[in-house]
Amino acid sequence: MNRVAIVAHNTFREAVRDRVLYSLVFFALLMIAAATLVGQISIGIEQIVIVTLGLSAISIIGLLIAVFIGVGLVSKEMDKRTLYALLAKPLKRWEFLLGKFGGLVLTLVVNTAAMSAGLFLALALVKHRTEHMAAPVAVAIYFILLKLALVVALALLFSCFTTPLLSILCTSGLYVAGLFVTEMRTFRGETDSPAVQTILRIISYLLPNFENFDVMASAAHARGIPASLIAQNTAYAAVYCTVILAASAVIFIRRNLK
Repeated sequence: MNRVAIVAHNTFREAVRDRVLYSLVFFALLMIAAATLVGQISIGIEQIVIVTLGLSAISIIGLLIAVFIGVGLVSKEMDKRTLYALLAKPLKRWEFLLGKFGGLVLTLVVNTAAMSAGLFLALALVKHRTEHMAAPVAVAIYFILLKLALVVALALLFSCFTTPLLSILCTSGLYVAGLFVTEMRTFRGETDSPAVQTILRIISYLLPNFENFDVMASAAHARGIPASLIAQNTAYAAVYCTVILAASAVIFIRRNLK
């Protein structure tokens, strides 16, 4: 695990040095500041506007980082020829992948924390008493991080066997499909074909269910989020990431890097 931690630390350092991250975080903070101005002229719904726009900015910026940096975690090392030097050392391929995953997730945690601080500051400026909504917003941010960890795992999976462009398309496609899992399970076509419904239901259970992580409306209205949902989403993200990372390791181990 020490070798995994070293790879994760180096990945985090490389990501932090990337100027694109600062631009994205700055843009998110700018969005939150704009939400504050809009909230001040939206009498009676200030907190709803600020929380909705703030969480949306955090989610969108996080997704951009997870996808566009995640798909290059392996290919970038291969293009720079540094991967071969790393694997020549006593570093297993699965350790390399796990370290890359951990490093990017750590980067997302730090960036999300910075953007979350901006969101809570915006709330404090408009609503001087925010104790009743601090917990729902914090849970919503936590769910965003769980969702981003899933996206990183998917991006890492595709980066192990295809090009960065295809990895971006596949990861983005699965993310969009994962937003409509419920619709797929309740689909009733014009032909009402049981076979089509069965296939869609099977696919819906294989896809990552990103709908479960969306509690933005509850956070914006300061409604409590059940502890059972928090535990369920945490376990779901942990199991799904483990399965995807295991599949990534199998593919990467079998891949001929010559």
